[in-house]
Amino acid sequence: MPTICQAMTPIVIACWFYCLLGVVGQYEWQTRDSFDEIRMRMDKVNDDNCLIQHLGDLYLPEDAVSHLPDIKDININPVFPNRTALLHLHNMALSRSFFWSYILQSRFIRPAINDTYDPGMMYYFLSTVADVSSNPYINASAIYFAPNMSYSPSYRGFFNKTFPRFAPRTFRADDFNDPIHLERISTRNTFTVQDLGAFPSNRLSDDYTTDFYRINEWYKKWLPDIVKERHDTKTTYQVEIRYANNTNETFTFHGPRGADEYPGPVQWTRPYFDCGRSNRWLVAAVSPIADIYPRHTGFRHIEYPTYTAVSVMEMDFERIDINQCPKGKGNLGPNRFANTARCKTDTTECEPIHGWGFRRGGYQCRCRPGFRLPTVVRRPYLGEIVERATQEQYYNGFDCLRIGWVHKMPVQWEKANSYLREKYLEQFHHYRNYSTGSTALHDTKLNIDQALKFILGMNSETCKNYAPQDLMLRGDISFGAEEFFENEAKMATRLANFISAFLQVSDPLEVYSGKRVADRPLTEDQMMGETLALVLGDTKIWSAGTFWDRNKFTNRTFFAPYAYKTQLNTRNFKLEDLARLNGTDEVYTKKSYFQVLKQRWATNFDQLEKYYMKIKIRFNETGEHLKKFEHYPNYYRAANLDHGHWTTPYFDCNGKMKKWVITYASPFFGWDSLKEKLEFK
Repeated sequence: MPTICQAMTPIVIACWFYCLLGVVGQYEWQTRDSFDEIRMRMDKVNDDNCLIQHLGDLYLPEDAVSHLPDIKDININPVFPNRTALLHLHNMALSRSFFWSYILQSRFIRPAINDTYDPGMMYYFLSTVADVSSNPYINASAIYFAPNMSYSPSYRGFFNKTFPRFAPRTFRADDFNDPIHLERISTRNTFTVQDLGAFPSNRLSDDYTTDFYRINEWYKKWLPDIVKERHDTKTTYQVEIRYANNTNETFTFHGPRGADEYPGPVQWTRPYFDCGRSNRWLVAAVSPIADIYPRHTGFRHIEYPTYTAVSVMEMDFERIDINQCPKGKGNLGPNRFANTARCKTDTTECEPIHGWGFRRGGYQCRCRPGFRLPTVVRRPYLGEIVERATQEQYYNGFDCLRIGWVHKMPVQWEKANSYLREKYLEQFHHYRNYSTGSTALHDTKLNIDQALKFILGMNSETCKNYAPQDLMLRGDISFGAEEFFENEAKMATRLANFISAFLQVSDPLEVYSGKRVADRPLTEDQMMGETLALVLGDTKIWSAGTFWDRNKFTNRTFFAPYAYKTQLNTRNFKLEDLARLNGTDEVYTKKSYFQVLKQRWATNFDQLEKYYMKIKIRFNETGEHLKKFEHYPNYYRAANLDHGHWTTPYFDCNGKMKKWVITYASPFFGWDSLKEKLEFK
């Protein structure tokens, strides 16, 4: 009998322990909600079975992504911190749409006898590479042309001919297993570049213009462009251009829709599984590209503006924050994940926090008015902790206590007595003895009232009464500008990345077999268009410039396209070449940020980021299949966001803005004349 008892004891204890776990287990108290449904649908599809999945299973509901940025709300309503990456995705798609619309119609600025003013294929490829390389949150970038609407100078004897399909696309590859990375760690600096318009004509599943492609919702948003009744339906934008020789020209081009039109210039797709490509769940921002079609007819009246392509920027769905809080004034919906937070609504309320991505817990439970945290709790309850709590911990904690004595504001305000005023003026003496004007910013104790009067009272007339050093604010006044204007800085970094990539990878003297022709060097119109696109694509950018060092641009001693606007919401922009300024104090190479970057990158380039590319281009003009782009080097070095230079806030009295502005400058690099080493361009 004692032997039997000894054998049964472990079994009884194990059963009791199992029952205990069943009672206070981590997730048994949580009911199934919409997050579980979306997670199950995502896990159901992978790269092995996506080809045989039902079409509806490759898409998630439209309300799986809430609070999508709308251009009509920008500059009116604030953008939530957890939507800044989506806003940048929106602005990037819009900026590229403006650029390609401008450059494809720039042949009317300087009419050419052939197609030499069109960008070559490598320009398209490297442009999409720069979109992804300079923006860690952008997963893919592409340009999809409608059938037979893409003209190219990349083939000999191809004048006034079109590609059947043309779709350069770049997506970020996982390079942890590449032999060049011995650490076996993904660098996120390797990109797969392909022309999705090159495929056998009998493979309809590879044709992104047909329903057989299945995931081409981004194409159907704007294409094909079927216009009824009239052809002049595309929005026009006006650019006043002033060249280095002081000649002027006003150029009007057709572009995407304006912010005041419905729908706006950017549309969003549902989250979809990028089957057969990156094999991830993506969300895309899509904007149309306009051109005058058909070309070279000799009869301008039969050439009409139409959407010939779309610019698509894609972002990883799992990196987009979800809002689990109940619907309210700031969370109107549609939001599939609304009211899935675990906050106790009787004493706490939900507040979303950013940076969590697609996972539970991206919120905090703060106390409702009239309640306070227990004395042993220092901060609101994190949603991640609440979601991981056991049943016993949840029901016995995460509450707020009612406040016994409530501190209320006075109902009747009265002026303080003279002795009380003297008491506080002695304590805060800088409100009695203070400086006015520009000197108010340099006092040991800052009188915020006088400082704001100086800043807000500055205009184009009063600024002439101050010395240049008086129009520069203290550096600590711009605290947080690097984060607040991060999206705008990324736009400048993107352009610097593209110029670096083109100067280092594309060789205009390269000779290819067959009819393939190398891309020509960068042109003035291309650089002007790239600069103008920065101002067109982001409303916070009032001016942008691309400043080349002496004798670094082709056939030009100095070259500095500078684009700006004089009104916040406008369709009229100005563009000029600052190389026309000959004054010693006006030359752009004397600007402080240009000098700082030139001195910093005079010799050592080891700190630059190294980006690798796996490029596949079309085999021939008809694009029957792809072939590897055999070229060395297949990488380039460029600056990242941290390599740029921020200025202190200053009033642009002698410039075009006449406003308080802050400047971010990013360097770009190319080979020297011997192609032996990099140099600052």
